[in-house]
Amino acid sequence: MEHSPPPFFKRGPAPLVRLFFFASMSLALLVLDARFRYAEGLRSGLALVAYPLQRAATAPIDLLAAVGAYFSTQAQLVEDNTGLRARALTLAQDAQRASAMEAELAQLRRLMGAGEKLPVKSTPAEVLYVSRDPYSHKIFINGGAQQGIAPGSPVADESGLLGQVTRVHALLSEVTLITDQDQAIPVQVVRSGLRAIAFGAGPSGLLELRFMASNAEIQTGDDLVTSGIDGTYPSGIPVAKVVRIERDAELSFTRVVCKPTAGVDRGRYVLVLSDATVRPPRPDNAKKDRRAEKAARRAKGKDKDGDGAR
Repeated sequence: MEHSPPPFFKRGPAPLVRLFFFASMSLALLVLDARFRYAEGLRSGLALVAYPLQRAATAPIDLLAAVGAYFSTQAQLVEDNTGLRARALTLAQDAQRASAMEAELAQLRRLMGAGEKLPVKSTPAEVLYVSRDPYSHKIFINGGAQQGIAPGSPVADESGLLGQVTRVHALLSEVTLITDQDQAIPVQVVRSGLRAIAFGAGPSGLLELRFMASNAEIQTGDDLVTSGIDGTYPSGIPVAKVVRIERDAELSFTRVVCKPTAGVDRGRYVLVLSDATVRPPRPDNAKKDRRAEKAARRAKGKDKDGDGAR
């Protein structure tokens, strides 16, 4: 028994006809849109309607991409931060070394300038280390007998007198600072010309003018220089500045406290001075020399008498 659909559900045109119809409409719309842009508004409306759907469809992919980029960026930032910190530390060390070298260069320039102004020959030297004995103020420099340094040579920096070479080795020398308790330096007050002896005060790092008369012409702020009367220190080298005067009415002496002009506790480079000036011998030495000459003459005379007797 053959069944056929009722007239109400009757199918439309044949599929082939519908295909041809819709293909023709598509071609016509394509031609019209290409020539006259009739479908531009329609496309814009459809794209606006479909945009939320597109965003919703690509949201998981975008989320995964953002999470991956976040962690990748964090790792890169951590790596860059570590590298920048290491570079900053290196640059800070380089800056400190550059500052230290600049300070040393400035000190060397001042030292060489001071050496040119001095009337005696000067040899630059570098401070190697400081004595570990807390009761003695001594330093060691990198110049010795091979560099022509002799015991007793004065040592100064760009500001003033530092001390005296007390022991010389082949390649280094020991310098006793003017603040050492065993040091005594003949000085002179620049303002009044008063002569005195400056003694090292030891741990305080100061100098003292002892056994000064209570009416001595000296006051706070006076500058002291080497007098040069001892034959060891050249005259005119700055030594100290008076910082305090202690007068006691019961005593006939005044204690004068002075601060060294030179950097006894700082600085890295010094000048070793050598005075080639020929000075006449001291009177006591001259007497000894004359006695020695007389004794030698007597000995020669006795030798001649003995040869004649023979």
